[in-house]
Amino acid sequence: MSPAIRQYLIITGNYWAFTLTDGALRMLVVLHFHELGYSPLEIALLFLFYEFFGVVTNLVGGYLGARLGLNRTMNIGLFLQILALGLLAVPAAMLSVPWVMAAQALSGIAKDLNKMSAKSGIKLLVPDTEQGKLYRWVALLTGSKNTLKGVGFFLGGALLMLAGFRGAVVLMASVLALVWLASLVLLGRDLGRSKAKPKFTDMLSKSRAINALSAARLCLFGARDVWFVVALPVYLHTAFGWDFWKVGGFLALWVIGYGVVQTLAPRLTGRDRAVPPGRSAAMAWAGVLALMPAAIAIGLDQGLPARPVLLGGLLLFGVLFALNSSLHSYLIVRFARSDGVSLDVGFYYMSNAAGRLLGTLLSGWVFQSYGLVACLWISCALVVAAALLTRALPEPEPVAANAS
Repeated sequence: MSPAIRQYLIITGNYWAFTLTDGALRMLVVLHFHELGYSPLEIALLFLFYEFFGVVTNLVGGYLGARLGLNRTMNIGLFLQILALGLLAVPAAMLSVPWVMAAQALSGIAKDLNKMSAKSGIKLLVPDTEQGKLYRWVALLTGSKNTLKGVGFFLGGALLMLAGFRGAVVLMASVLALVWLASLVLLGRDLGRSKAKPKFTDMLSKSRAINALSAARLCLFGARDVWFVVALPVYLHTAFGWDFWKVGGFLALWVIGYGVVQTLAPRLTGRDRAVPPGRSAAMAWAGVLALMPAAIAIGLDQGLPARPVLLGGLLLFGVLFALNSSLHSYLIVRFARSDGVSLDVGFYYMSNAAGRLLGTLLSGWVFQSYGLVACLWISCALVVAAALLTRALPEPEPVAANAS
């Protein structure tokens, strides 16, 4: 096994372990605090610092990754997640809104340090001439991560029923601590450290492609989370009468399927091996995606049976969103500079976190004030904006015939 593949497997294993706890923790918080009587907007506010600090972390984390090395930023992320879980393992009387928001802030910092490190690390393990392999490796990492995040949703619902909130977070912290200790030993040193010491001002990208793709990513993830984060699980629980097992299980299966589609994205969006996907592909797939929330909103507004309209539309939305997300994830790694890659990737995922922050806040507020249909129309508008922003991307040059 080559050193590059060994490091890829270690990075992927770290990312997988972290993602399981991240997905489980999100579902634990949503369901546990809904059970305690919190409103949708109040639940959304619990994630405010999680998303806000994700914005800051990706920007600063890219700079730290270039200066310190991606191995260090990944291990710091794992440690902070253990600490966040520990903060939530306190007696129930201490779980005030500010306390939970602080723990979620640490978790948000941890998640984005881990993600930025993993995505940046892959760029350094694949030669520039092998864009097909780069796309497949990015798609595999991203897709498998989201599949495990779906498993984490199910795990969160199951642990809440079986062990309670406190028991669940203690168990997850213990397992993640073992992963962290292994990572300290196995992960390559100085991975991703820039040869030229970057300046603090280098955090803000000056590349037209990176800026356009980052803005499109913000809109894309805002479009997902505006109805997925709070509105959808609460709607499934209240309108359909689903218990926590069903809500957690269904969303888990949705995210698992979403991850599987992401791993298949190179076959569906990159059929021409001589010309890697670029602007045209990004615009076309976003345009198709925009039709789905609009179709669901019209169906619900016209009084069609809610279950087949919402659940069927959600499945189709998941397939199309997965293809868009995987394509964007490849394009950022492709367009990022090789030396100091974490600066560009961090800037891009800062926009990703900003989109999640926007979507999370809108999900609670719009759903509480205007209902699910309004969330869906906002989702459609944001996807259209993402499609228009990708017009600024360059079309990629053909790659060598022997690229794989």
